[in-house]
Amino acid sequence: MSAKVVVVGSLNMDLVARAQRLPRPGETLAGDRFFTAPGGKGANQAVAVARLGGSVAMVGSVGDDGYGQQLRDGLAAEGIDCQGVITCPGVSSGVALITVDAASQNCIVIIPGGNGLLTPQAVQRFDALLQAAEVVICQLEVPLETVAWTLARAHELGKQVILNPAPASGPLPASWYPHINYLTPNESEAEALTGIPVNDQASALQAGERLLALGAGKVIITLGAQGALRVSADGHQHYPAPVVQPLDTTAAGDTFIGGFAAGLVRGLEEGDAIAFGQRAAALSVTRAGAQPSIPHLAEVAP
Repeated sequence: MSAKVVVVGSLNMDLVARAQRLPRPGETLAGDRFFTAPGGKGANQAVAVARLGGSVAMVGSVGDDGYGQQLRDGLAAEGIDCQGVITCPGVSSGVALITVDAASQNCIVIIPGGNGLLTPQAVQRFDALLQAAEVVICQLEVPLETVAWTLARAHELGKQVILNPAPASGPLPASWYPHINYLTPNESEAEALTGIPVNDQASALQAGERLLALGAGKVIITLGAQGALRVSADGHQHYPAPVVQPLDTTAAGDTFIGGFAAGLVRGLEEGDAIAFGQRAAALSVTRAGAQPSIPHLAEVAP
């Protein structure tokens, strides 16, 4: 069966050290715990789609190291089509070096590794996956020329195109917007894209309308505990967030994106798909870790 969702994006191995505090420059500090966990926004979103009821294929790039094999095997174990995950010889897989203190503050160094070698030509090799999909999802952790090519090709094929502009450090190229059906920034990303500080529904609406004017089809701005705001040419609607006691917000945004996409391909109406993604994300923040926190369909209220 062809995958209804294709995620083109990053795969990382997270190397996480926990300590009572973050080290100062030049300091060697004894830590409390170390673990590795598969991550990367692309892979996280693919796992979320798979666990939340959607058929999904991953297109990405890893290095020829042990982490690359672990990342691929982890996706395959979720039932994700990995034919589009290529291995680049002579480079490391993408890694995130994360130190977390007792107050859950962190510092992170990301090495793109194989993610930086995902070229438009590499994605083009798997054009049949794009042709068979209903929804195509991109983020910004692979080369921007690859994102641009994928958005344009998916739009040309008439697919529902979701761009999660993370991590965003400034405006997107103007030529991208007409290719995007759903642009899904959080507060800080919406500010980076528009220059408008986003901290409540009113400012989110202002930023969303700016992004619509630039050519995006629809904008869904996620506001954490304040819920989400959908902005379109037909108006706007606020979706309150479920109330939970958060433990770890890692991958909450990725869980929302995956849940929203899974809802769309399962036939939910747009608003119901947004609410479904929110319920999944709310459950994820009550658990530690990135992919380990992503819930399964049976856990999320219909």
